[in-house]
Amino acid sequence: MFTGIIEKTGFIEEVLSNGSNKTFLVSSPLFSQLKVDQSLSHDGVCLTIEELKNGLHQVTAISETLLKTNLGKWQKGSIINLERCMQLNGRLDGHFVQGHVDTTAVCIDIVNKDGSWEYSFRFPEKFSKLIIEKGSITVNGISLTIFNITAETFTVAIVPYTYEHTNMNKLIKGDLVNIEFDMIGKYVNRIQSLQ
Repeated sequence: MFTGIIEKTGFIEEVLSNGSNKTFLVSSPLFSQLKVDQSLSHDGVCLTIEELKNGLHQVTAISETLLKTNLGKWQKGSIINLERCMQLNGRLDGHFVQGHVDTTAVCIDIVNKDGSWEYSFRFPEKFSKLIIEKGSITVNGISLTIFNITAETFTVAIVPYTYEHTNMNKLIKGDLVNIEFDMIGKYVNRIQSLQ
């Protein structure tokens, strides 16, 4: 479980293919605080650390993960958002994030607001019932508030701190991002669909 508050960014040092899986070697300032078998959010995707060696941590994404996320597009040099799992004795600064990406969305617009930035995204319409105006969403692992919702688009505002400390400053129109919808909204939707 995560909060969507990004701790550091990581750098993809190497990508290895193994059958239908991809293994990533990642460098980051978090290296000394990591341990094997720990869950770590990578652009919002919960992956298990398999190995720690020479300042790099290793994780593998299976075909299901590669199909539902943007991890298949990662390459050497990609910059990704990282967050360690939450501690139950800490504050929940974002919202409950599982690290189980629901879908991807395409960045369709970026507006510089002279002190903040607004990013708009297009997502599959079948998920439209899972978002509400001023609700929470996770974009590449970042807990954000959504607005200007349509059946297949939404907008988020990025403050300077988030812009400087995540990979949002590398995003351009046409880029694919990982989306996790609010867990509470998904449960409410499921309950309603059973009635």
